[in-house]
Amino acid sequence: MGRMSVEAERLRTALALFDDGVALMRQNLRRRHPELSADDIDRLLGDWLRTRPGAEHGDAVGTPGAWPRR
Repeated sequence: MGRMSVEAERLRTALALFDDGVALMRQNLRRRHPELSADDIDRLLGDWLRTRPGAEHGDAVGTPGAWPRR
């Protein structure tokens, strides 16, 4: 297996884990808010993805900066 194949497999794994995490959070929100519509759950899920605790500025290490850089 070549290096690109290993890197491609790692990326596929990371994306699958992300998808699984989103599915779990969607189920969590559905259990916590059974009265909400699917659209409302999608809105809450989107809000959570943008502002989840510990990753308000993204998942990268370092100080947030302006984009594009000058």
